Amino acid sequence: MTLDKEPFQVTPRTTIGAVLSQRARPLRWLVKALTAVLLLLVAPPGAEAKKQETVSLTVRVDALRNSKGVVQFSLYNKKGSIPDEKFERFYRQKVMAVTEKSSWAVFENLPKGTYAVTIHHDEDRDGKIDKGIILPTEGVGVSNYDSIGLTNRPNFSGASFKVAADMKKSVKIIYF
Repeated sequence: MTLDKEPFQVTPRTTIGAVLSQRARPLRWLVKALTAVLLLLVAPPGAEAKKQETVSLTVRVDALRNSKGVVQFSLYNKKGSIPDEKFERFYRQKVMAVTEKSSWAVFENLPKGTYAVTIHHDEDRDGKIDKGIILPTEGVGVSNYDSIGLTNRPNFSGASFKVAADMKKSVKIIYF
């Protein structure tokens, strides 16, 4: 049996690093090959990582009956999510201050898509829509709705709108 190389000889002065590097040389090509294969699996050549383009939506409400409390803005993105009187099915939500009987919220980094908005003028800041016998005693609003009633009950398909670029949307407040 002949060897092309002289065997590596360990002497008392040989360092551990030298031993490891000599013994690891045959494995280096294997490590490099496995690394290359893993990189190809994660990001194939020529494939650019697709960054999802996001947009922002500014929602504004004017003509609040007073400047008490806060306005709760709830953003929805699924069919069947409205009505949502207990605020359990929203996609994102913001609670904003009232300034001179107006308020607004900016929803940033939204994927392009179809959305609907509800607003609630929470005058007593309790996070709930206060009601009389049947109707709310605080202001409410739904995108694309100028009135709400028994024959005009809000739903996602009626309240929804497409957001394909940064946009602004006004929602009418309704007091009963």
